[in-house]
Amino acid sequence: MNWLALSALNMALAVMTGAFGAHALKARLSTEALGWWQTAVSYQMWHALGLVALGVLLRLSSVAPALPVAGIQTSAILLQLGIIIFSGSLYAMALGAPRWFGAITPIGGLAFIAGWLWLAYSLMRSA
Repeated sequence: MNWLALSALNMALAVMTGAFGAHALKARLSTEALGWWQTAVSYQMWHALGLVALGVLLRLSSVAPALPVAGIQTSAILLQLGIIIFSGSLYAMALGAPRWFGAITPIGGLAFIAGWLWLAYSLMRSA
């Protein structure tokens, strides 16, 4: 997987959805729904930046063989899943999905946490 390219796509989508929310949806959504939208955009952008870091680490692994490639890959997968589930569920709710749909949002949050913890664990083990 080309994590650098995927992170760039995530960042572009975050900017586009942020602009869409600020301009096209602002007058149409409730304050609560706009809050969900903004939270989704923020988490997508921050974790896309995390994917950039992981992509760079994977590129460096060819010159730094001590880097835990499998652990970094797993962390990247978890962060991407978190973006899809966490941000995706908030975008969907803001656009009218039933409120109970938000019950899956914490699964995305857990994927974010697991991704960062797995990265820490993998890096500590490789040191």
